[in-house]
Amino acid sequence: QVQSVESGGGSVQTGGSLTLSCVLDKSIFARCGVMSWYRQAPGKERQWISSIRHSAPIPPSERATYIDSVKDRFTISTDKTKNMMSLQMNNLNPEDTAAYFCAPNRDLCPAAFSAWTWGQGTRVTVSS
Repeated sequence: QVQSVESGGGSVQTGGSLTLSCVLDKSIFARCGVMSWYRQAPGKERQWISSIRHSAPIPPSERATYIDSVKDRFTISTDKTKNMMSLQMNNLNPEDTAAYFCAPNRDLCPAAFSAWTWGQGTRVTVSS
């Protein structure tokens, strides 16, 4: 069962921008209140990079969290009317080169995360 389809990756130069999109199985927003983006660089383990709380009435400034290395450069968002989440990435650098995936947050939605079937991801390559 396909639960996510990621897109929007590509090759850019340092300083460039990309917007990643993820179309999700429509049931996931009801099963998990915190969705995340992860990335896996060549030869490295998959890494959490950002999460967004979409189910609670909290201020926008408190909805999203980011790993330090992408803070102030990446912006996560959701559009539940389209069963989508996005990741706006600015000022990219070679360390951002990786395959990017969307999924439930591992720590806050452990059941949904354990049952998650990972998508193909979308590949981002940043050249210097």
